[in-house]
Amino acid sequence: MVGKKIVILGGGFGGITAARELRGALPAEHHITLIDRSGRFMMGLRKLWMLVGRGTRQEGTRSLDGLREMGIDVRVATVSAIDPRTRTVRTEAASVPFDYLIVALGAEPRPDLVPGFGPQAFNLYDPDDVERLAPRIRTFREGRILIAVMGVPYKCPPAPYEAAMMLDDLFRKRGLRDAVQIDTSTPQPMSLPVVGATNCTQVEGYLAARGISFSPNRKVMKVDGSTVIGDGNTVNADLLIGVPPHRPPAIVRESGLTLRGEWVAVDSATLRTSVEGIFAVGDVVEIPTANAMALPKAGIFAEAQARVAASQIVSDVLRRPAPAVFDGRGYCFIEVGGGQATMVQGDFLAAPAPAVQVAPPSAQIYQQKVDFEQTRLSTWFAP
Repeated sequence: MVGKKIVILGGGFGGITAARELRGALPAEHHITLIDRSGRFMMGLRKLWMLVGRGTRQEGTRSLDGLREMGIDVRVATVSAIDPRTRTVRTEAASVPFDYLIVALGAEPRPDLVPGFGPQAFNLYDPDDVERLAPRIRTFREGRILIAVMGVPYKCPPAPYEAAMMLDDLFRKRGLRDAVQIDTSTPQPMSLPVVGATNCTQVEGYLAARGISFSPNRKVMKVDGSTVIGDGNTVNADLLIGVPPHRPPAIVRESGLTLRGEWVAVDSATLRTSVEGIFAVGDVVEIPTANAMALPKAGIFAEAQARVAASQIVSDVLRRPAPAVFDGRGYCFIEVGGGQATMVQGDFLAAPAPAVQVAPPSAQIYQQKVDFEQTRLSTWFAP
């Protein structure tokens, strides 16, 4: 058997999972290359713990070097082009040929798309900004904190509301909650439209019970310092935490793959793109749901999709029948404070609408969130 060259772009949930699955299933003559621009992995949920002083960035970060011990060729480089015609990926260092390709490049927060977004505003999805923000939170004693969703789509849709409830919990413990106003806003008609009105009412009820205001339909036109100027309204904040819209990397738009808007279009069951042998998983894709929305961009889906893409490739290479397919089932944690969390879970590709529920908050679910990070960090990077 002639060994196949399988290249994976991106070292996040999808890329790491795909690389491990492929290496575990394919004989050694098949070469697996993972290309990532940073060479390090940090789970997104870690940022909110950093925000409230419950852990450091370093505690949740791992080098991708650990994958090399499993027989995966890890290259730290920035991908500059994908060429489906010649079946090569270009980086600043080399051209890398492939027989199979998995695009797992994720979605990038784009504060540059929000006019006026500057140093006085903090990007909730940027670890550097969160590290810069955390000292401000430690010394904040009174005033208004606004967590504003400034465009869609964005990763992990509950995160802005989770951040608000974690800040509520922090200021209550510090005895300052009466002096601190916490507001949230979104341009969408409800907090998490893809999960439906009933579930949104439940999530918004958690905010209201904690004295956190929620303002839907608040489109942000521009930012001036820590002031948000919208369509017919202006909100002055003492501390502005923004959620910029997310977009795919430019090379994805230039790849020649069929797109859905700006995102890669895939077969929702197999994650195959418009080009034979090329797959895309995770935040870089857009998969429509039955209620005319899009599957949320979340790590749990990237992980599941990566397993499917790997299974599809293994089936092709080894001529095995019945590879796995993606079923749209997943979940997302939402901390509510007091050592408790809830979970949005279910079948997001069900018809005629996602069949999901919001679980009652509990300490058990909070522990599941802690374990979610720790089990992956301890197993992904160990041979």
